[in-house]
Amino acid sequence: MTNASPDLPRSSETSPDLDSPSLFLNRELSWLQFNLRVLEEAENTRHPLLERVKFLAIFATNLDEFFMVRVSGLRRQIAAGAGETPPDSMTPSEQMLAICRELTVHLERHQACWKNDLLPRLHEAGIHVLHMNELNQRERDSLRQYFSREIFPTLTPLAIDPTHPFPHISNLSFNLAVVVKDPERGECFARVKLPDAFRRLISIPGQEDEPSKKSELAGSRKIQRFVWLEEIVADNLDLLFPGLEIVASYPFRVTRDAEVTIKEDEAPDLISAVEEQLDLQDFSSAVRLELDVTTPKPIADILTKNLQLSSYLVYTGDDPIGMAGLMELMSLERPDLKDPPFQPSVPASLNKPGGILNAVRQQDVLLYHPYDSFMPVVDFVREAANDPNVLAIKQTLYRLNPRSPIVDALMEARVNGKQVAVLVELKARFDEENNIEWARKLEDEGVHVIYGVRGLKTHTKVCLVIRRDADGIRRYVHLGTGNYNVVTSRIYTDLSYFTCDPVIGTDVSDLFNALTGYSRKVAYARLLVAPTTLRREMIERINREIHHHRELGGGYLSFKMNALVDKPCIQALYRASQAGVKIDLQVRGICCLRPGVPGVSDTIRVRSVVGRFLEHARIFYFHNAGQHEVLVGSADLMPRNLDSRVEILFPVLHPQWRDIIMNDILAVGLQDNVQARQLLPDGSYQRLQPLDGAPVMNSQEWLLTRWKADPRKNSLLPK
Repeated sequence: MTNASPDLPRSSETSPDLDSPSLFLNRELSWLQFNLRVLEEAENTRHPLLERVKFLAIFATNLDEFFMVRVSGLRRQIAAGAGETPPDSMTPSEQMLAICRELTVHLERHQACWKNDLLPRLHEAGIHVLHMNELNQRERDSLRQYFSREIFPTLTPLAIDPTHPFPHISNLSFNLAVVVKDPERGECFARVKLPDAFRRLISIPGQEDEPSKKSELAGSRKIQRFVWLEEIVADNLDLLFPGLEIVASYPFRVTRDAEVTIKEDEAPDLISAVEEQLDLQDFSSAVRLELDVTTPKPIADILTKNLQLSSYLVYTGDDPIGMAGLMELMSLERPDLKDPPFQPSVPASLNKPGGILNAVRQQDVLLYHPYDSFMPVVDFVREAANDPNVLAIKQTLYRLNPRSPIVDALMEARVNGKQVAVLVELKARFDEENNIEWARKLEDEGVHVIYGVRGLKTHTKVCLVIRRDADGIRRYVHLGTGNYNVVTSRIYTDLSYFTCDPVIGTDVSDLFNALTGYSRKVAYARLLVAPTTLRREMIERINREIHHHRELGGGYLSFKMNALVDKPCIQALYRASQAGVKIDLQVRGICCLRPGVPGVSDTIRVRSVVGRFLEHARIFYFHNAGQHEVLVGSADLMPRNLDSRVEILFPVLHPQWRDIIMNDILAVGLQDNVQARQLLPDGSYQRLQPLDGAPVMNSQEWLLTRWKADPRKNSLLPK
């Protein structure tokens, strides 16, 4: 389903109404289009086999989060009979209906991709994901022994009848609805929850090394055979219900509302309030029920009624539910079925004697992860922690990996007597528990820990080091577009920027004072800060481009971001297009702007790259009458980023790095004709193909092989 509208505004003597709902694509449907692009990569035979399986798992994981956050929000609006009207004017009920229609098609493709394409190819490659009925008796007996020894002790069957109330079904847990026959009571119904401690795909014991007879891919590799955990449990239910006849069992899974709502004005202790809400999260409203297609109507009705779900939130399929578990296959030692490994580079300027602080003092440094290593960011904090001349370190933390060398360095700095202040955002969705644990560890070491700003999420990525140099106190700053997370830095494309610019340093100091104290600082010399000035200053720059274009011509904007949703920003871009400014947008995910609408967005081109790495950097380029301006930062152009989060965009002032961002990141991305899709006016996306005679360009592969080694000379950007 697309966002097509039969009555798009057309060119006329009167200016089109930029408030017209037909000019905006629906946010939720645009997200579904993004997830469809992920699914297309699972279908894309150019990728190695296990990488395709990875994309199939990511599609499922994304969909889980979509229901937990977005569908749950729509359901709350429907229940309340009210909600904020989006720019496209679709009501919550209309959006929910459109989502269900769209998902029906997507899920059919998802199942077909697994069942008809990936599963047979895995089998040919020597990786067998099997059902219990495909195993011989010896294998089933071996799994029964495994079940008795490992799984059985963890299971608790729960009867459901007038004396046993319907049990609570926790979020995303895997369950079996079991029908048994009692000699005295007749048929009874029970629920068995699968333990979380086990993998979804269980290796079949007693596998032998043998060459594959069906595929050259497998060669002489060990044949690896797996079966789904729920099928092992289902095959051995007689051990859980001795004396009863097992009539049937049916797997099911429930998704619940994952929104953490904190009434901060009523919470004396934010960390306790977040913990309390997390405890309640498993008891929030159900928003989806997944069933196997074989589940009979009486069983489905029992589950639907007790979960208080409408029929449109019940999804059935003939494949294993919860396909995110396929990600476990990525741990297999099969390099022949994965993307070739790569070694991130470290700029020569950071390999010189004297350390990172000395290098930054001499010149600003730009890193583009994962093509550049993230370790210089870690070393920046480590070096500061152990430098006797460093007086203080201040840092914001949004999402951290479970074992964080950044946090270790901050705690080491405190042990070494530095003043350390860290803002840990407790309300980072799906990372709340992890961040609470890190916050407490930091506090235990004497670090000043701030739990965010009341009413806002602190999403900006910034680290400030204050050092006493020979010529006085100097501020060293790291600014980024991504989290301080070593794991995601290998798969997200993000920018890091180190600078000693005194004006930016002062701005960052003022920002931390606003975060940690009661400062009401609004205007900054060089930083654009949300929620105070960022939207206004972005729109002013777009208006400036309109003015320059009318006066001098050559107006051009090139933005790269994760999402474009904000109505005022979209309308500003429409006005720029109406004035003739050429606009290139690289929007990886949600885009609510309609390109190519006559008289409104004729000069706007929107592209999305979905590939090996998750495009995550936010870059905003303004031609500015030849005085090129590049802004980089943590903010997407979305209402939540501009109104409800602390975000910053910062200028890249050094000409070398500014030119590299323009020519080696933005321009290369716009030339991608392998992994890029172009957004059409109806809201659908079309994969780009190399034109006759044009070179094939995969932007991520180009950057892997040529990043900084061969700077582009023929930029698409105006000179």
